[in-house]
Amino acid sequence: MSRFDPRGRANRALLVGVSEYDHTAPDPQGVTGQLPAVRHNRKTLEDALYRGGVFGAGEIRPLASPSRGDFTGALHRAVREAEGLLLLYFAGHAVVTDTHTHKLHLQMRTARMVAGEELPGAVSFAGVLSELCAPESRAEKVLVILDCCYAGNAAAIWHRFEAPQESREKILLLMSVQPNRCILGGDADVATPFTREMVRVLNGGGEVWLSDLFLQVKQRMDEAGYEAEDNDPQKPQALAPPWDAGADVLLAAGPVRSAAPAVASTPAPESETTPESEPAAESETAPESETAPEPETAPEPEPVPETVVLTAAVSAPGPAQPSAPAQAPTPTDASSSTSPSPPSPDTDPDTDPDTGLDTDPDPDPDPDTDTEVDRRRWFRLLERPLALFRAVAERLGRTVLILLLTLLFTGVVGGYGLFVLIGDSGSCRPALELRLLTDPDLEPAIKAAADDYVASDANTTDDGCRRSGVTVYSAGAAGVVTALSKRTDAWQRPRDDDNPQRDIGPQPDVWIPATRADVRRVTAAQEDRVFAHLTADDEPFAYSPVVLAVPKGLDDAVEPTGRTLSQLLTDLEQAPGEAEVRRPDPEFADSALLATVGLYGGRADARGAELLITQSGRPESSAVRLLCTLPDADAVDDRSVALVPEFLLRSGVDCHPATRAPRTAVYPDDVPGLEPTFVRVRWEDAVRDADARSAETDRFRSWLTGDEGRKALGEHGFRSAQGERSLLDPKSVRDGLIDEIRPADSAEPSEMDTALERYGNAHGPGRVLFLLDSSGSMAGLWDGSSGGPGIIEQTLTGLGGEDEYGVWAVHGLKGRTHTDLLPFGTHARRDAERALDAARVRDAEADPSAALLDALAFMRERGAGDERPQLIVHLTDGEDDNRLTGDGLERVLDRARAAGVPVAMVTLKNGACDRDRPGTRIAEAGRGRCLDAGDDLVPTLRDEVARTGTGEE
Repeated sequence: MSRFDPRGRANRALLVGVSEYDHTAPDPQGVTGQLPAVRHNRKTLEDALYRGGVFGAGEIRPLASPSRGDFTGALHRAVREAEGLLLLYFAGHAVVTDTHTHKLHLQMRTARMVAGEELPGAVSFAGVLSELCAPESRAEKVLVILDCCYAGNAAAIWHRFEAPQESREKILLLMSVQPNRCILGGDADVATPFTREMVRVLNGGGEVWLSDLFLQVKQRMDEAGYEAEDNDPQKPQALAPPWDAGADVLLAAGPVRSAAPAVASTPAPESETTPESEPAAESETAPESETAPEPETAPEPEPVPETVVLTAAVSAPGPAQPSAPAQAPTPTDASSSTSPSPPSPDTDPDTDPDTGLDTDPDPDPDPDTDTEVDRRRWFRLLERPLALFRAVAERLGRTVLILLLTLLFTGVVGGYGLFVLIGDSGSCRPALELRLLTDPDLEPAIKAAADDYVASDANTTDDGCRRSGVTVYSAGAAGVVTALSKRTDAWQRPRDDDNPQRDIGPQPDVWIPATRADVRRVTAAQEDRVFAHLTADDEPFAYSPVVLAVPKGLDDAVEPTGRTLSQLLTDLEQAPGEAEVRRPDPEFADSALLATVGLYGGRADARGAELLITQSGRPESSAVRLLCTLPDADAVDDRSVALVPEFLLRSGVDCHPATRAPRTAVYPDDVPGLEPTFVRVRWEDAVRDADARSAETDRFRSWLTGDEGRKALGEHGFRSAQGERSLLDPKSVRDGLIDEIRPADSAEPSEMDTALERYGNAHGPGRVLFLLDSSGSMAGLWDGSSGGPGIIEQTLTGLGGEDEYGVWAVHGLKGRTHTDLLPFGTHARRDAERALDAARVRDAEADPSAALLDALAFMRERGAGDERPQLIVHLTDGEDDNRLTGDGLERVLDRARAAGVPVAMVTLKNGACDRDRPGTRIAEAGRGRCLDAGDDLVPTLRDEVARTGTGEE
């Protein structure tokens, strides 16, 4: 069997680095401490893998300090997308609950240490293996790399793991330490030893196979004498040896070359970097021992003749090197998947302790852009000639060589970058880095525009140096409004219990909210002591309406303009087919909150309005993520109407290989559109480079709001912020879009705040009433997980400690037609399970119409004073449906329409949900679901209950 070369396949690398934890010592349930070194792990390994050439653009996803849910979601997606090599890397805290059975748990950001086998916020390694071996996994090879305490225990878990042999054989393990050993956490300046040496080998150049990597890392760590806790030697482990051809995987295929230099406290001139030197990514790490030597002082650069015009560009063509901003952090549900965790002044040596601002911006370009791919290709073509020319330069002298090379390169490469060959990058000081915070949906377009600015003439000095870089990152809109209005003190001086730098990101110089109303929401809620001062432009610089993106085939049911959102949703509901309306999370993306403003409109009942939105589990955090996930299932994509900003239908979303259903934009006339606005943020006491920062911010603002910025935004589908809101780029008009529209009124702060509050109420603790048919005919459908009580038990995971619920046993034809099996109220899950286990079939018939009428009246009374979500679940075998006919059925239908409580009609036999059957009609009247044995009954019902309840951790 030949060794596995994954190049050319759909590969995925998920790099999980948990450097920040919510609960740390001295909290009795906290982990031992923060792990600032892990931030270096994630960044240096990502860079090494990109250089290696095995993983292409968009195939590497760093995950910075995720929660358990974010990790499992990202892993599930990587498993589905990978067809060649799937690489999973984890660095962070890990624990074992039993060293004899090797129960290993990887601890995510929210991890807590409690007694027992289950650890909140942790993921069992056995569960990770289950996901990696899932039937939908198409990866040919899976490499798991663990840099954590007890990493070596993973091998024993793999040996005992039950899975098909072909699934087990494709999994390879690389572990940082032997079993039952803890490793040292490292320090804030460098990566941890195992990852540090692994990156060194990957950066060594040429082909690096897994077998080579393991043997070299093992040798280097042994020679360096790295130690685990208690002075034990740290010895990396691997599952695959002895290596055979079928167990070896190519991890790097790049040539021996130098990397773009990292900015350090003592920056070295670029001309000092040669192909024989250490890669620049390692300049941040110690070499082969735990202690890094003092950096050498770079020699003074020789003066360059003033008659020669030099450029600092390293990509061709163009006057300046496009530098993507330092990777900025986002929160767990953040929309930028490539952003690491924010630095904290307590741990980051490059952060000003007084202001919290980064003084050492990361100049590494964004590897996800086409520009970066081209840049790397140019490096590969030119790196060896560059090395030769530099060597000749030392012998011939600069002046003679400059004259020769000017003639040569003007003809060959259009005067490309003489400065790269002989110039001294040390003559260009590190550019000032601006921090730009924006809305999750705006982030891709704003980042692309910022990249254009960084490479533009406006951002280039006369001698070819870059003036500034721009770091673009996003965070949930509601969280940003709260942080800027009430948490600016903690933003400057984070605390363990209040850390906007962790939850939002670095202190921004520029904020671009999706609507100017957000600025007024901040200023209206600001408290007396404010450390961030906002200066907002009077007008937005672009516009994009929030539209209903309707799949082809459903678009004939709605008019493209002139209707309110509620009217459009009613039209879709009455149209043939099964249209489902989906919306991102209004607590995270402003586009979703603006859609919610229109959805509620003049409605007095937010709970009823929310029934118009299809939602299974937690909504996607942004419209970008929503449009990414819809193609996961063709049937869902073809019938899903998405509430999203219009510009995303023009620019698209580059996050999924699947083909999306074509969609037409429908323009509700009562939903405010996105109006991105430039807001300058000045932080109190941040005076060290205030003038320079202000000047560069003004320069960027002039470019972004001027002709060049409008052109860049036009290419992404934005419209003019004034007049008829025509598209900035006429070429953006395509099938499904309208050139000129009449915009809805701008958003009002009070409307947004009210809609957000009502949304929270409508999705707060819920109420669920289960009606369990306990008549004699249920005897054969009672026991086991597929019986009536067992099915209800399986839905209880969707209910949390604050949810109210109860179970009625339905039996009898006269008098009271039900008895309390579980009283209505809040319950511990085990108490509810015990009550269901004690349930018994009665020797009686049942009257479902009487029970449903009582249940609808009961729930309507409970929900009269609030907007909490509610649900009635009626579970039966259908034998007594003959009592749901005539006047009895009509009374149930009338009450279901008036009560405003969804009813899920669940029948344990086939055919109960056919057209015009009682269960179907009652479910439709109550805006609920009808399920029978022909459906995927248990998971679907569990989703319905979870939509109403708050769920358990």
